[in-house]
Amino acid sequence: MTLALDLALCVLILGVALASVAGGGVFRAVIFFITYGLFVAMAWARLGALDVALAEAAIGAGLTGVLLLAALGRLRRMNATSPPHRTGLHLPAAFAGAALACALGWAWFALPAPSPPDLGPVMPQSGVGNRVTAVLLNFRAWDTLLESIVLLAALLGVWMLAQDKDWTAPLGPRYHAQAGGVLASFGRLLPPVGLAFGVYLVWAGADSTGGAFQGGTVLAAVGLVALMSNVMRPPRVSQGVLRAALVLGPAVFLCAGLLATASGGAFLSLSPALAKPVILTIEVALTISIAVTLALLVIGASGDGEYAP
Repeated sequence: MTLALDLALCVLILGVALASVAGGGVFRAVIFFITYGLFVAMAWARLGALDVALAEAAIGAGLTGVLLLAALGRLRRMNATSPPHRTGLHLPAAFAGAALACALGWAWFALPAPSPPDLGPVMPQSGVGNRVTAVLLNFRAWDTLLESIVLLAALLGVWMLAQDKDWTAPLGPRYHAQAGGVLASFGRLLPPVGLAFGVYLVWAGADSTGGAFQGGTVLAAVGLVALMSNVMRPPRVSQGVLRAALVLGPAVFLCAGLLATASGGAFLSLSPALAKPVILTIEVALTISIAVTLALLVIGASGDGEYAP
């Protein structure tokens, strides 16, 4: 039964992936991409990588899918007066993707299976019980620090698309939710539940499944629902609180690394006695920055017009 489920999941992943790149229409491709992300999250869960599965479902399928749908809506508004054009199969890109897939498949079967590192002897020094959190915020903290900076740089790239006259305007489109409608009701009911769940994911990430990226994604979704239902006003780039939230995570991360250097250790090396409180502090700061950054990435730049869901 387990083997049949795994085989069916593999067939669904390959089928949905093929439909997302070979099917006609951009909207259809985006929907299949979101479905593909959900199936991949199920596959990671079947492999026992629950942290990766949660991140894939929240970021890979959830926020990325919303971002693609928002981009598609803006493209349709921009090209409303342009004649429709037929999109065909791009053979060079198809051959390049097939060649890359074959190369990865060959490497998987040809190379020796890597042995997973034994983190047992060093886990007590990490300050947390979750191996993923220990790697991301202690043993390989450089990677996580750079990821947070890259995320901020991506948002700055989106903001650079705005015209100079729009910098003082609210970010993103102006949403018009119907009073008493489904979205307006969700805007009042979902944020408290999502806020509690996001905080739980951050707190639980020290010893079990969860963490800053997962919790930040849930909080970003909460903010987007509140914004689209007109419960929260659209933010502006000039708001000091907004700018402080964006740089809070990377700034706290850098300060922790510099304090470790000042105390005689290596950059981002954490003392076993202080590892857990430092990691929790970094996680909370990163969660705030990730939530605000992801939400603003979906909202987009200023001067995007109006949108009535």
